[in-house]
Amino acid sequence: MKRLLLAALLACAALPAMAQGWSPNRPIRWVVGFAPGGVGDTTARLVGQKLSEALGQPVVIENRPSAGGIIASETVARAAPDGHTLLLVTATAASAPHLFRQMPYDPINDFTFITQVASFPHIIVVPAGAPHRNLADLIAAARANPGRVNLGSVSVGTALHLSLALLRSMGDIPAEIVTYRSTGELLNATAAGDVQGAMEVAATTLGQISGGRLRPLAVTSPARVGVLPDVPTVAESGLPDYRVITWNGMAGPAGLPRPIVDRLSTEVQRVMALPEVRDRLLPLAVEPAAHGPEALRRLLVEETELWGRVIAAAGIERQ
Repeated sequence: MKRLLLAALLACAALPAMAQGWSPNRPIRWVVGFAPGGVGDTTARLVGQKLSEALGQPVVIENRPSAGGIIASETVARAAPDGHTLLLVTATAASAPHLFRQMPYDPINDFTFITQVASFPHIIVVPAGAPHRNLADLIAAARANPGRVNLGSVSVGTALHLSLALLRSMGDIPAEIVTYRSTGELLNATAAGDVQGAMEVAATTLGQISGGRLRPLAVTSPARVGVLPDVPTVAESGLPDYRVITWNGMAGPAGLPRPIVDRLSTEVQRVMALPEVRDRLLPLAVEPAAHGPEALRRLLVEETELWGRVIAAAGIERQ
């Protein structure tokens, strides 16, 4: 009887440790394939700070910018699968296989997907003084004046460029896409009327919209954005099947043990539900979206197929 009682007490004592699962024993590197200051980097730093508190080890954001995020992804793909080297995987991972002739890793099979972190829509904007009051007006103007309406985005092959190419295709819009090297150049050109409309991340346009330089026509998400409640979706604007969301998530090297995946996924989902985190992200049009490992992997597979079709239709050559 005493032995049974002792066994029961030991089992109860072990429950908290079992529930907590894996814990890191040194700082975690969370590798980001972009320079500091962007939406993904900002989100990773906010989440990483909260994860540090929960895991008892620093979460260090390591920026490794490169085209397609290849350097960051390769760094993580080659790391030991012990939970101490992670990747901020983004929607770019879905287009990269169709844009580069050679890649030093498999974008799906060389990673273990942990959880989606956030999503954020793109937005279509026009100069503040443009006559177009909605997306239907802009499309009608392009159709009435073939070749005289230009649409802008940042560099060829980016999520923004591909989203615009998809819009042009689905909307049968006879417009040229003009690309710019940076968001700043794109927004300045749009405000000046060098292009008649542009596709950008909603978060980076909010200041230009509130400052009266740009007018928003539509967001690409399936639902309206809380910070821009009067701006309709593209689907509401006449293209019901159009839906594009930029997203980011957490991944590790292939072979990451399930206890590590479960602990990290649980902690990220807890962080994304914190009021102080939501209060920082929602005003930037960034929606916390902590879906688990299977959902993130499925999202990447589906979008890899989608952007493959868009890239082929747009005739974008591999680099």
